[in-house]
Amino acid sequence: MYGKILIRCDLIVCTGMHIGGSSAFSAIGAVDSPVVRDPYTGLPIVPGSSLKGKLRTLLARSLCQDIENMPDLSADDARILRLFGSAKPVRRSRLQFADAFLTNEKELSNVGVTEVKTENTISRANAQATPRQIERVIAGAVFGVSIVYDVTDPAQVEEDLALLAKGMKLLQMDYLGGHGSRGSGRVSLKNFALKSYGAPVELDSLKALFDEVDSYELFSV
Repeated sequence: MYGKILIRCDLIVCTGMHIGGSSAFSAIGAVDSPVVRDPYTGLPIVPGSSLKGKLRTLLARSLCQDIENMPDLSADDARILRLFGSAKPVRRSRLQFADAFLTNEKELSNVGVTEVKTENTISRANAQATPRQIERVIAGAVFGVSIVYDVTDPAQVEEDLALLAKGMKLLQMDYLGGHGSRGSGRVSLKNFALKSYGAPVELDSLKALFDEVDSYELFSV
């Protein structure tokens, strides 16, 4: 191990975002699909697993160039396997994704941090509409993203982080969470900061990779 690099940025919600939590014990009349929340504060979060999984999937799609026939996780491109890890064979991930917590809840206090969107599913057999309610984190919410990169081969750092930056660009052209084909989950990644903890690397060139992400987006708030 050659030290670590901490990557921080803001994840800004551009259109209502739904990352689902459990509704097993919802009261009668509650929304059908609530967002996942921090049990301590009750505020919405972006689970690290959701962000990691989405970035990996987008990169796998871009590298295999055949989204109809995606490879098994163990058959991903070698660059993805070394960055995100694998279970079979066991390979340690070089990236550690923390859960992302809301950072501007005070600014949103007058309007609330979530909204309820009502949608209808239409039966093709009889054209009957079945309404459902989906909770979404509102546009303008900001989450603090923290990712730790373990430097295990200094010669591969720039290639690894360039791949991570590519995944972040792809995310900004796609969506995070559910219901993206209906407009939910568009996000923007801004205000990148990198810090080295004993890593023998030059941060300026690496920071430039993420500065490109900062200006690469489909929507803006």
